[in-house]
Amino acid sequence: MATFIGDYSCRIDTKGRLIFPSAFKKQMQSTDDDHFVVRRDIFEQCLVLYTSGDWEEQMSKIRSRINPYNREHNRFLRNFFKGTAELALDSSNRLLIPRRLIEAAGIDKEVVLAGQDGRIEIWASGRYEKIDMPVDDFADLAEKLMGGKLPEGEL
Repeated sequence: MATFIGDYSCRIDTKGRLIFPSAFKKQMQSTDDDHFVVRRDIFEQCLVLYTSGDWEEQMSKIRSRINPYNREHNRFLRNFFKGTAELALDSSNRLLIPRRLIEAAGIDKEVVLAGQDGRIEIWASGRYEKIDMPVDDFADLAEKLMGGKLPEGEL
């Protein structure tokens, strides 16, 4: 599994192509190929890009929890996969993002690719600048999520 760190400003050309940051390419595992899956984010108006290996891990998690013969689960699957696309880096290290996904994320020309551990979020630049939360709010959230008792043996 790749661990993507950092955020990088890019431009999308008129065909929907963006140059994949070389820093992200270096952060990919040697087992990762140049194939990706992109989809709309569930919670935010951005896109999420997975390496093919990370996508398979996501699919394993979903398969372990979803029954396609359950109506509610089936609705989830339908919406989860809606607009999902497979991508590959071209010889110039560019990704071609489908127009429907660019429009769904409200992306114009300026984008930010933000590493989020095993995935990369693709944001319209102006929207990404607005996602910051006040320092105290972030500290409160960190304490709420991570401030419990530490597992045995951890500092």
